[in-house]
Amino acid sequence: QVQLVESGGGLVQAGGSLRLSCAAFGSIDSIYAMGWYRQAPGKQRELVALITSGGSTNYADSVKGRFTISRDNAKNTVYLQMNSLKPEETAVYYCNAEIRVGVNPPRHYWGQGTQVTVSS
Repeated sequence: QVQLVESGGGLVQAGGSLRLSCAAFGSIDSIYAMGWYRQAPGKQRELVALITSGGSTNYADSVKGRFTISRDNAKNTVYLQMNSLKPEETAVYYCNAEIRVGVNPPRHYWGQGTQVTVSS
């Protein structure tokens, strides 16, 4: 069984910063891509940032230059540093990881979500 546990959300003023963390636990053999998504009320879940096992990154256009995704493979953990936050970025942020367990094909796992609220 695999679990993704997120932390670091909270309330911040516009222009402020937050750092999200997501650690994967369980009988993990390999972790491939890891990413962060967000879902605002009434909106679809959207990709924020993605990082491959080799460290290549991809960002939504709206966060480029302000957010940084990174990972610590030894700790099975992915981070999202968010700077210059905007009120419209208030959302539940979800961690996602593609993980292989044993001989099973890799599959995607989701964290429980962490609330980020940006006040104006």
